[in-house]
Amino acid sequence: MRRGKRGPQQRRSQGPWIVDDDLWAVIEPLLPVRERPAGTPGRKPFDDRKALCGILFVLYTGIPWQWLPQELGFGCGMTCWRRLRDWYEVGVWQDLHEVLLAELRRTDRLDLERAVVDSTHLRALRGGPKTGRSPVDRGRPGSKHHLITDANGIPLAATVTGGNRNDVTQLEALVEAIPPIRGKRGKPRRRPKVVQADRGYDHDKYRKILHARGIRTQIARRGTAHGSGLGATRYVVEQTIALLHWFRRLRIRWERRADIHEAFLSLGCALICWRRLQKS
Repeated sequence: MRRGKRGPQQRRSQGPWIVDDDLWAVIEPLLPVRERPAGTPGRKPFDDRKALCGILFVLYTGIPWQWLPQELGFGCGMTCWRRLRDWYEVGVWQDLHEVLLAELRRTDRLDLERAVVDSTHLRALRGGPKTGRSPVDRGRPGSKHHLITDANGIPLAATVTGGNRNDVTQLEALVEAIPPIRGKRGKPRRRPKVVQADRGYDHDKYRKILHARGIRTQIARRGTAHGSGLGATRYVVEQTIALLHWFRRLRIRWERRADIHEAFLSLGCALICWRRLQKS
């Protein structure tokens, strides 16, 4: 028997923004508990799981908050926006990222022998903190995503700066942003053995800073011919940047508030880690 075509409503309700039971089992213990005394008048707080689906719908589709379809049952856009903000402030997205990194390390899917860094520019249409006149976009306001991954392209940390910040100035900050990764007996890992980068990070000052911390560097030199060979292993960070941009809300910075955009970025990194776990 021929199956009928699914309508737009059915397709939306089965999209990647639906939080399955396995992912919810990881996230729910990290959420803050809201105590509501018995007999308190007024409506009960909106369901956290449905609000998270609304947040993911905006992250995946890039739709404005006020256009969040009410028929999906994810609540109003402002409710989801508040949950995203509040959960970021108490560190839920960072905790989620660290839990998933620990699981990846426990199952030997995290390779911290080598880390790779890179950045990407995005336009900031509404301006705001952590934006700047971009030299690659005719001076328009923009931001940069700075990313460090392991040797397999798993995101370890990501930061946001103005579009006019030089990449090399963020090298030390990126390495410092790597959280303590548990998952095995002994002390958590925070430092890769080697950091790889392109010519944008070529500066002896920052090489010395990393070397002083016991981290070797493999950074292409400016003014030399292409063909350093780093591209054969450094491409993984570019793949991860492409995965982050698959979330439409991260292709362009629509948020004037930097914390809201950082919350989306942190959540995006955690979801990439979750997919790696699911693939295996």
